[in-house]
Amino acid sequence: MNSAQLIAARRQKDAFFKTHPQSPLTPEQRAQFDGLRYYPPNPALDLVVTVEPLAQDDWVTLQTTTGDVREYRRYGRFAFVVDGQDVQLTIYEADYGFFLPFVDAGAGVETYPAGRYLEPERLDEQRFHVDFNQAYNPYCAYNDAWSCPITPAENRLKVHIRAGEMLPAGAWVG
Repeated sequence: MNSAQLIAARRQKDAFFKTHPQSPLTPEQRAQFDGLRYYPPNPALDLVVTVEPLAQDDWVTLQTTTGDVREYRRYGRFAFVVDGQDVQLTIYEADYGFFLPFVDAGAGVETYPAGRYLEPERLDEQRFHVDFNQAYNPYCAYNDAWSCPITPAENRLKVHIRAGEMLPAGAWVG
C-alpha cells in the first residue's frame, strides 16, 4: 500500500470509529472522538519476509485482557532489521488467518502498552507481506469491554517500531 492509499485507509478508519454503530468506541467517546494518532508512513517497515516454519503441533495459549484464553498455532518466525538492530517475531495462525501481535520499545509512551496487531498476508508457503504501517491497536485500547489477546513474551521487542497506530490520546480516551 503506498502512502496515499495508507492515508486514505486511515481516514476511513477514523470515520468508522466516529460514526459507525459497530465502532469500538462508546457513544460518549464517539461524541468527542477527533481521530486516531498515527506515525507518518514508513516505507522501510513495509516488508516481505521469509518465515522459518515451526512444528505443526506447536500451539500456544494466550490470555486475554479480560482473563479469557485463546489458542493459536505458532506458525513461524521471521527476522528483520530495525534501526540497525536484528529482531525476530513469531507469526501465529488462528481459524480466521494469520496473526502478528507485538509490543515495541515505545509501549506505554508512544504505543499501546499491551501491544499492537497485524494480519500478515501470506504470499506463499514461507513468505509473508508484513506492513507495520498497518499496525493497529486492539479494541481493548479504547474500551475495557473488549477482550484482546495479550502479546506473548517472544513478541516483545526492545526496539521502536515507528509505524502504524500510536497510543490513543485526547478527551475521548476512556
